[in-house]
Amino acid sequence: MTEQGHKPGDGKRGFSELIGNKAERKVKAQQQVTRTVWSGLGMMGLIGWSIAIPTLLGAALGLWLDERYPGGQSWTLALLAAGLTLGCFNAWRWLAKEDSEIHDKGKKHDE
Repeated sequence: MTEQGHKPGDGKRGFSELIGNKAERKVKAQQQVTRTVWSGLGMMGLIGWSIAIPTLLGAALGLWLDERYPGGQSWTLALLAAGLTLGCFNAWRWLAKEDSEIHDKGKKHDE
């Protein structure tokens, strides 16, 4: 007995479409993992440099200011801390943006 509106061959076609969709998602997931591993390694380097560059620039500017204008305060220490803070904030903001893009792509793919 068949249900109304269903043909006898509909079950096989639906099953094969389901298997095809799962296989397609698996291939896409494997491709994303490859990109994610390499982009993850690149991201670690980028994050390190995005923190190190402002920190070193702050320290260099502080050393220059300490030589030119000696005083009771250490410009080197103050600007090193400011550069570190700026670099950490910049890295955090960039990671948050990347995370939201990854989640947005995942939501669009699920729909």
